[in-house]
Amino acid sequence: MRPTVYIGLMSGTSLDGVDAVACTFEPQTQCLGHTYVAFDDALRQSLQSLLTAGFDEIERSGRVAIELVHVYARAVADLLKKTQISANDVVAIGVHGQTIRHCPNDGFTVQLNNPALLAELTGIDVIADFRSRDMAAGGEGAPLVPAFHAALFGNETENRTIVNIGGIANITLLPSDTSKPTLGFDCGPGNTLLDIWMQAHQGARFDENGAWAQTGSINDALLTSFLSDEYFERPAPKSSGREYFNMDWIRCELFTYPKINPADVQRTLVRLTAQTIVDATYKAQPDTRAFFICGGGVFNPVLMADLRELAAPATVESTAQLGVDPMQVEAMAFAWLAYRFVNKKAGNLPAVTNAKGPRILGALYPAY
Repeated sequence: MRPTVYIGLMSGTSLDGVDAVACTFEPQTQCLGHTYVAFDDALRQSLQSLLTAGFDEIERSGRVAIELVHVYARAVADLLKKTQISANDVVAIGVHGQTIRHCPNDGFTVQLNNPALLAELTGIDVIADFRSRDMAAGGEGAPLVPAFHAALFGNETENRTIVNIGGIANITLLPSDTSKPTLGFDCGPGNTLLDIWMQAHQGARFDENGAWAQTGSINDALLTSFLSDEYFERPAPKSSGREYFNMDWIRCELFTYPKINPADVQRTLVRLTAQTIVDATYKAQPDTRAFFICGGGVFNPVLMADLRELAAPATVESTAQLGVDPMQVEAMAFAWLAYRFVNKKAGNLPAVTNAKGPRILGALYPAY
């Protein structure tokens, strides 16, 4: 019997670690197992330092890419051991790499990776570089997950929005009328501003359970100032990243409000993430009936409560309600993109990325 298993690897803008999943897509989509490998502090700091221009960044990028790929290889080894799947039974690994630049207006994107080394370390074919083909066709190169969301979560009973809240928040609008196109875009910051502000003021990588945000209050004037940023009114297709939403962005907005309690800023940033998700959804798909959340943001009860308040009467639930662990969805998407590449099928949605048409995404790095 020919191999049917695909592995997906995802390390996102939160810079916390690598999610790895093993999946099959024939005759139906099924996740066979999941593992997570955290980045150590040194690697996390190295990755973060490459998000902006700096001294000797080309050499540092090369060295950090090698270190990153060794973490990817460890995640693959852990996953195979956990699932008792042989490397010989895996068709390919789909790996996104770590985005350190995403500049669609300038026509380029950079994901830190070394897929040839990953193929050598694992003995498995690797499919990587998913964004560049879409961008070559005039697209944004992101978000790429809406095509997978449509395949996995589409239905004919209600208009749904799938929300991935990682460092950046992106939405996929799934109409119940299948004659209408699936739409999706990055709607704004997810966890990235929350994490940056938390690290600066509390010395922790993230606000666990939204505990610090709960000590603050929403500052309506600051929220209005945040929401006035032109990105939120820009029509889709659009995509963003830490190049745009970062500490400088927060400080620019705070210039007019220098005396706000830091905890109030944190609470207001939570509201900003929820507000921009809901506003973008209802503007693009006013009759949305259900929101399903995946990514790390699903574990922030303050954020989830804000989403439920703002989205009412629509329901807000985790993708677990649809049978998929919220922390597995993105990695599964890259396993699916590898599956599409191997089967010579397009992986993008032109209505989402603005590419000239459907394109087969990725490049092959054979194991042997």
